[in-house]
Amino acid sequence: MGSVENGVPAKRAPLLRLSSSADGRSFFHRPRSRLARFLLFEKVDYFQWICTVAIFCFVVILFQAFLPGSVLEKSGNFGVSRRLAAFRELGIFGKIGELDFGEGIRFVPSKLLEKFDKENEEANSSSSSGWPRRRTALLKPKLALVLPDLSVDAAHLHMVSVAVALKEIGYDIDVYALEDGPARSAWGSVGFLPTVLSIRDKIETAIDWLNYNCILVTALEAKIVLSSLLQEPFKSVPIMWTVHEQSLALRLNKYVVNNQTQLINNWKQAFKRATVVVFPNHALPLMYAVFDTGNFYVVPGSPTEAWEARDYISLNSGRDRRLEMGYGEEDFLIALLGSQFSYSGLWLEQALVLQAVAPLRQEFSSASHLKVVILNGNSTDSYKAALEAFSLKLGFLSGSVMHAGVGGDVNTLLDMADLVIYGAFLEEQSFPSPLIRAMCLGKLIIAPDLAMIGKHIDDGVNGYLFPKKNVAMLTEILSQVISDGKLSFSAKNVGSIGKAQGMNLMVSESIEGYAFLLEHIVKLPSEAASPKTVAEIPSRLKEEWLWYLLEDLTSRNGGDRESRLDDVLDEMERQWNATYLDSSFGTGGVIEEVFSPINWAEEKLIEMLNTRKRLEEDELKDRTDQAHGTWEEVYRNAKKADRARNEVHERDDKELERTGQPLCIYEPYFGEGTWPFLHHKSLYRGIGLSNKGRRPGGDDIVASSRLPLLSDSYYRDVLAEHGAFFALANRIDRIHKSAWIGFQSWRAAARKVSLSKRAESVLVESVESRKHGDTLYFWARMDEDPRNPTRQDFWSFCDSINAGNCRSAVSEAIQRMYGIRDGFDSLPPMPADGNTWSVMHCWALPTRSFLEYVMFSRMFVDALDAQMYEEHHQSGRCALTLSKDRHCYSRVLELMVNVWAYHSARRMVYVDPETGAMEEQHQLKGRRGGRMWVKWFSPATLKSMDEDLAEEWDSDRPDRRSLWPLTGEVYWQGVYERERSMRHQQKERRKKQSKDKIRRIKSRARQKTLGKYIKPPPEDDFNSTAV
Repeated sequence: MGSVENGVPAKRAPLLRLSSSADGRSFFHRPRSRLARFLLFEKVDYFQWICTVAIFCFVVILFQAFLPGSVLEKSGNFGVSRRLAAFRELGIFGKIGELDFGEGIRFVPSKLLEKFDKENEEANSSSSSGWPRRRTALLKPKLALVLPDLSVDAAHLHMVSVAVALKEIGYDIDVYALEDGPARSAWGSVGFLPTVLSIRDKIETAIDWLNYNCILVTALEAKIVLSSLLQEPFKSVPIMWTVHEQSLALRLNKYVVNNQTQLINNWKQAFKRATVVVFPNHALPLMYAVFDTGNFYVVPGSPTEAWEARDYISLNSGRDRRLEMGYGEEDFLIALLGSQFSYSGLWLEQALVLQAVAPLRQEFSSASHLKVVILNGNSTDSYKAALEAFSLKLGFLSGSVMHAGVGGDVNTLLDMADLVIYGAFLEEQSFPSPLIRAMCLGKLIIAPDLAMIGKHIDDGVNGYLFPKKNVAMLTEILSQVISDGKLSFSAKNVGSIGKAQGMNLMVSESIEGYAFLLEHIVKLPSEAASPKTVAEIPSRLKEEWLWYLLEDLTSRNGGDRESRLDDVLDEMERQWNATYLDSSFGTGGVIEEVFSPINWAEEKLIEMLNTRKRLEEDELKDRTDQAHGTWEEVYRNAKKADRARNEVHERDDKELERTGQPLCIYEPYFGEGTWPFLHHKSLYRGIGLSNKGRRPGGDDIVASSRLPLLSDSYYRDVLAEHGAFFALANRIDRIHKSAWIGFQSWRAAARKVSLSKRAESVLVESVESRKHGDTLYFWARMDEDPRNPTRQDFWSFCDSINAGNCRSAVSEAIQRMYGIRDGFDSLPPMPADGNTWSVMHCWALPTRSFLEYVMFSRMFVDALDAQMYEEHHQSGRCALTLSKDRHCYSRVLELMVNVWAYHSARRMVYVDPETGAMEEQHQLKGRRGGRMWVKWFSPATLKSMDEDLAEEWDSDRPDRRSLWPLTGEVYWQGVYERERSMRHQQKERRKKQSKDKIRRIKSRARQKTLGKYIKPPPEDDFNSTAV
């Protein structure tokens, strides 16, 4: 290291000086080398020999001990080389061997920063496109904060301070916790009401995570939440996972040694799911490097060190630790802190600091009063022996320089110290954690003028700085702060100021870091308002942590965070081992649990009896005379048996109950994350948009098997619930037998707007009695939708959720659909008469009317897709969204059932989802006077347009791209005539084949009779006649 080399004194011992070599001398007459002359010098002092050997051993030992390695390494049963080899196999510090000794390892989130820059460029380029996009800013951006519990600790202090600052700049935050605790009142005092989630092996409380623009997860214990977010449809929700703990990183070595690769992969999957994994310092991302997939980020600043220092002071108030540890009042104790990273130059830097401290012996009446304790990670006996020898060389008395490992009671050692010197010259990216703890304990700190330290330490105000290139200045600083063997009054004042600042160190960096990340990873919809910028965060929230919220609460609720986390990790390991241990030997625990109660002897006996009975029936069947009919009868009976065999299958109970019901409500869903919101009644039936994530043991319909278009993930996302409409309408008589059909989004149950039992019975009674005739019943109101807090009219609401382009997109689609000239206003009027409209696809109507709506929506979707496909499919950007979105025009389709129902002169009735009370909306009498476009939406018009498209695609086969033929049947009169002609041709061909067969039989050549055969009489008759 350059800083270390510049600090080495230039003066050398006379024995090590260079001597000029004489030219022209032979090899044997050359002067001896410096080492040879030194070793063979006859008057070498005995003390010089001892010092030389000690320094040599010291260098060799530290050379081996401080090789660059993982910060995860701890003393154990395995050597350093074996641990490094194991970690390199998993990708941890794979390139660490390429570093020079003393070279720092820097963490730079290059992938994330490149991603942020790329998204900013795309956002700027999309703003200049042809479609003007605008934000209506009706809602606040919504965040979910998931905590492991509501205990009182540093993590809660950190997150509540961040949450209050985020709320101040415009975010709306819902707080969830996996366990309750005393910190509930602290959250409530600042306007947050935590919700406790009931958890066993999974989250039992169903939460629609799509309601949130981002999810903030804190601590490793909340991993179960990330596991639930690995399922569709929540995979696209951004997650910011904050990890304060190092417990899991310290266990990675054990996982590798025990070959628990599945457990490591499980954690790796959770880390990969997070959009950003946030660490409070730069050491933790290096420790968790095995899980890094390019989503690690460091937001410096955490009250952990200050919290632990405050707890230590409160627990040890009134105790004299120095007296308990055997130090006298005249002893002056200096704590020499090392870096949390191990590198080869650390020992030399500490030696230089010791050399600068050595002259202080003259300030004390006795050299024995000066004590130095070195705190670093190397605690080997060889290092301690070399340290003792080197300190003796510098003039310290035996026992005056001691070593203490970082695994000991660091707080006690720092509390006993009179001043603290930071003895590492490595340029780190974060402010050293041990130095923060020393400041919070009120200790005077002296440190080199490193960039990160100089950013927070003002020389002579809250600490002292010395040039790292001139360590001799440290001696001058020590002589100024120490007077008569004690700290001077001014030095104590500096330590007090440092304590006040250390308790709130890097608060602004932490608050601003979280706000910066949210600005880049949260993609807000057009109805959400943009939060304030980082610069607009109030300064009062960036000056200190919110200590006052937790001052009156006790933190002794089950031990500290690390011990509780260790218990959680132990339980996770036990569960994982119990689940996967048996499967590794080929016997699954789940399979054994299922088949354990079966009596295999009884099952074998039943199988033998069934086999014997089947054989007897086959034998009796062969012996029975069977009447032979014509070939037509045999063929007819065989087809009938095939149909019966296909129809006679084991039906689900709900399917049997559904038979004869007038109404069936379908619930479209995609992914396992929606299962808690789906119903299990006979009135409902699920329809999965994909064959993946289908509910086991049910009679759900797979939409992609009925409509191949939904196998394309692009159209599955763009169409959303409309894809289920198209799949059901495609040959609907094969799967839907009821006179009425309904739909309910799974999100309706999450928003508490799904039908209650009472509302279900009222709706079914109205359908059976045809109380309102051909009616659209709906139970999710637009004026009560969370996206519409100001109760806008229909088209204003549609614009607000579609980047201000809903009117333009619908108008252009109607023009393209009906072939209207550009000058005509093609936007169907939707009056603001004080009534409401349907949202979220929660409605029911007659099956025949549903097919008519599908006929309209197929043509409308085709016209809308023609506008949006090229840009959206290539760049992922859509004119109806402000950022990249997979569900481009699904929000427009959500509202189109209102347009069709209103202008097709159908009654629209709102059903209260709780009570079942019905109220007609937009009465037919009020629609007269040219407000309805009845001719445009009449069945005859739509049927004619549908047949024209079918004829075009069936006969002409145009080259242009169109979505219409892929969304359902292509059928027109010509198809019917062609099929009838084909059936007639097949019938005629069969008749001809039958006549040809009969003619061949009749014209077959017959052989003439050769003669008569006379049967001879029996032998008994012949003998009797002869007698």
